[in-house]
Amino acid sequence: MNRRQWIIIAINFLALFGGVITSQWISKTGLASEPAIKKAFFANPWQSPDGKTVDTQNWQGKALVVNFWASWCPPCVEEMPTLDKLQKEFLQQNVLFVGIGIDSLSNIREFLSKTPVAYPIVIGGLEGSNLSKQLGNSQGALPYTIIINAKGKSTYSKLGKISEEGIRSAIKSAL
Repeated sequence: MNRRQWIIIAINFLALFGGVITSQWISKTGLASEPAIKKAFFANPWQSPDGKTVDTQNWQGKALVVNFWASWCPPCVEEMPTLDKLQKEFLQQNVLFVGIGIDSLSNIREFLSKTPVAYPIVIGGLEGSNLSKQLGNSQGALPYTIIINAKGKSTYSKLGKISEEGIRSAIKSAL
């Protein structure tokens, strides 16, 4: 091997190492504190896509799978059928999925008219990004999923697209 090939190999190795380190940093999320969940999530005046106020009192005492998403986010859209399937699977076990749309009301309405889901969707708008940060999403990226157990404690968070088995296992751990 000549010197040029060694330099290319060294640069590739450094790029690989940098990518591994960066991916570890980017994917880290924390668990939300109970006060943040009560103040930022349950006390938030949520609105459904049809303009009605959502009563979060009905959500308390249930295990919640809260998914922050947007219609313009391909991984968010890709994971919605899985979330919908799991909502139906866990419905009788006191588990509720809630989608928080980080998008405009009109975009969310249009998206849901073409891709309906069996779980409640609420409008997060731009403020929804701040809420996801308060609930452990330090990057503010999407999709972001958090599980809150029936006692109001965060038990799981995931930045990025969920896997069906991964989220199923996390739900069972929260019950």
